[in-house]
Amino acid sequence: MNRDERVVHELVSGYGRTYAEEAGIRLRDSPQPLYRLLVLSLLLSARIRASVAVAAARALHEDGLDSPRRMAGAGRQRRVDALGRGGYRRYDERTATQLGDGAELLTERWGGDLRRLHREAEGDVGALRDLLQEEPGIGPAGAGIFLREAQRVWPDVAPYLDGKALSGAERLGLPKDPEKLAGLAGDTQPAVLAAALVRAALDGQVAEDCLRRAA
Repeated sequence: MNRDERVVHELVSGYGRTYAEEAGIRLRDSPQPLYRLLVLSLLLSARIRASVAVAAARALHEDGLDSPRRMAGAGRQRRVDALGRGGYRRYDERTATQLGDGAELLTERWGGDLRRLHREAEGDVGALRDLLQEEPGIGPAGAGIFLREAQRVWPDVAPYLDGKALSGAERLGLPKDPEKLAGLAGDTQPAVLAAALVRAALDGQVAEDCLRRAA
């Protein structure tokens, strides 16, 4: 292996866990796990620690708020309380409102099924990103998070490496080209590569560890 291949190998070996996996989401191309991923993406996109966002996503699931119908039907205070149990307090009021409004929109426009949103984009990743941002609380960052993870079950999106993932590549001295990075990763799933690159972008110690072990 050359230097870049060694760095990528060490990165995905040590840090290649997707955020969906961390949140306990068994991602499949079906309505409930895709919706849970959307909720996780909204939570992760706020300026809050990823571990807190993951804990809040778990708390919402444990409270049964794991479908658009249940999320919309829950009272706002119930959503606030679940977020609080996950430690997600700084943005809890606003986020609780966004979750309720977003669940209603998803139900009304796409029948609560993100696969319909996917089909509406007709294979255009830019259109898919724009449609996701119609959901309250999902901006460019949230759409990027969702697509990084969803490419595991939506292969037409892959390889999807957004600006955050590419900043991780830059920190590691790797090429900032999604196709080249996917090539360096070999059989590694692009979603796993993306998550590992994001971890390197967010934590300098991750990058230092990978570079040291690849030397």
